[in-house]
Parts: sequence; C-alpha cells; structure tokens
Amino acid sequence: MNAVSSRLASVDALRGLCVAAMLLVNNPGDWGHVYAPLLHAAWHGWTPTDFVFPFFLFIVGVSLALALGARIERGQTAGLLRTVWLRGLRILLLGLALHALAWWLMDKPALRLPGVLQRIGLCFALAGSLVIGWRARGQWAWIAALLLGYGALLLGGGLTPEHNPASRLDAWLFGPHAYQWDAASGRGHDPEGLLASLGALATTLLGWRCGEALRQGALRTLLALGAGLALAGWALDAGGLMPINKNLWTPSFVLFTAGLAALTLAALHQGVDRQGWPPLGRAFGVNAIAAYAGAWVSTVLLEGMGAMQPLYAAGFGWLQRAAGPEAASLSFALAFVAVWALIVRGLDQRRIYFKV
Repeated sequence: MNAVSSRLASVDALRGLCVAAMLLVNNPGDWGHVYAPLLHAAWHGWTPTDFVFPFFLFIVGVSLALALGARIERGQTAGLLRTVWLRGLRILLLGLALHALAWWLMDKPALRLPGVLQRIGLCFALAGSLVIGWRARGQWAWIAALLLGYGALLLGGGLTPEHNPASRLDAWLFGPHAYQWDAASGRGHDPEGLLASLGALATTLLGWRCGEALRQGALRTLLALGAGLALAGWALDAGGLMPINKNLWTPSFVLFTAGLAALTLAALHQGVDRQGWPPLGRAFGVNAIAAYAGAWVSTVLLEGMGAMQPLYAAGFGWLQRAAGPEAASLSFALAFVAVWALIVRGLDQRRIYFKV
C-alpha cells in the first residue's frame, strides 16, 4: 500500500458538499413550506437532511487522520495535545459567538449554549486527544465503549421524545438555554446536547479510522468498513434493537451514517483523486468555517434588520404564485447557496483561507 498525500481533493470536496448542504437546509425562504427531504425526521427514522451533520463530523475525523496520522506514527506528538485542544476551543467559542449574535439581533428569549460548532469543537478536541494517546486497538475499543455504553443508557432510560436520558440531561444542564425548553413541565431537548455528543464522538473516531485507511491507500479496507458499518446500523434499526435517530445520535445512527459517509468518500477518492473528476464543492471545503459562519452572520443580519421576508417576497413572490410555496422556498435556498458559492470561489482563486 502507498500512503497518499495529506491533502486530498476528494476530502475537501466532500467537506464542501456537506457545508453547501448545511446552507441549503438551514436557509429556506419559508420554513412553513419546505419539501420533506429537506427537513429532519421528527424523531425516529431519517431523511437526507439527517446525513449532513454526521457526514461533516466523519470528515472531521478523516481530516485529523490525514493531518496528524503520519506525525503520530513517528512519535512527534510534543505540543500536539495543546494544539488540538486550543483549536477545538476556538471552534466552540466561535459557535457561542454566533449564537450570541442571533440572540442579540433576533431578540431570542435566551442564549442557546449547545450548537453545531460547539459539538464540532468538542468532538475535535476529544477525538484528537484519544488518537494521540491510543493506537488502533485502543481507538476501536473506545468506539465500542462509546456505542455500547451510550446504547445501554438509551435503552435503560427511554427512547421517546418525552422520556430519554439525553433530553433529561439537556433540561437539567441547560434549561432555557437549550434548543427546546418548556418552563411549565421542566422538559428540554437540544439536538446538539451533551449526552448525545457521545454518539457524535464515535462518529468522529470512525472518521479517523477510515481516514487512516484512506491515508494508507487501502481503498478496499475503506469500502469494507463502509459497507459493514452501514449494514450494522441498518440491521440494528430494522431488527428493532436500536432505532436510527438523529436527535439522540443513537448507535445505529452512528454506524449507518458513518458507513454511508465512508462509501461516499471511497467513491469520491476513486473518482476525484484517481480518475481526475472535478472536485465539486472543493471551494466550500477549503473555506468551510468561513462559509458556515459567514452565512450565519448574513442570515442573522437580514433577519435582525427585518429584511429577510421583504427580500424573499420581492425576489421569489412571483415563483410562489407560479409554482407553489415549496418551489419558491427551495429556490431561495438554492440562490443563497449560489451566492456563497461565488464568495468562496473568489476566496479560493485569491488563495484566501480562513482558519480557527
């Protein structure tokens, strides 16, 4: 096996496609009229939208392997743990800052503490720490412990929206600062809550293991891992042992989405890196944080100034009347993504890359 470059266009492309998909599903013109595949599953089950975040976290693990794998193999780990934790903290703080901006400008009742970037920062730091301190067997043991331990907690504590350990912890820990909070009942839930981050950490570690296979040029191993993980997750769900659930980030969800992400990565690696296909999404991928944070800020500013709905009505009101509200809402989201595609392409052409 021949080791591949630490920078792969396929990885940048898949990361970028995930970011573009995040912008698409997060910015419809009208939240009351969205095509069902562009919404998250209400609870158990999945839609294509439910794949976006786990695919991104999987790529976080893959990118860690490509960036740090060879250095760890050589034993060059001095100062590496501090570097990993500082970057994880910066990502987390950026997420909090974006939520604070939304809280301030959009007059939200409370500052939401958990979030997408907060979970990414936490998983980045924890996964980085584990792969620095443990080799392959230990990493697989951690993945198994996370899936089995978290799965046991869920099975023992309930899997319904009203009764599950993840929501109970969210309510106790975050209260009104969670995504959902009912003061009268004391119930709360956050799709990026703390306990469910155990499953998200397992996703990131599986990304690392698949990234190691990719780094070593072991495409067959990557394909086998992808197929095995996806089948295992599907079987847990189909057999009634553990439902696929993005809100709880269940072990079946971890396995199913990581497997599909691995198969997608293998296909892109074969096509983009080996056969020269165009790396669609690469410009988003090399400026992922800038695109996500910039899109968030632009949306919050438009909403905070009261300009979002007038802009939507002026630009897409005719389409709403001609083709229906769902088509107009999707067209706005596509236009939003297109604007940011132009921005990140311009940044890439000028070799401007924002990192945290």
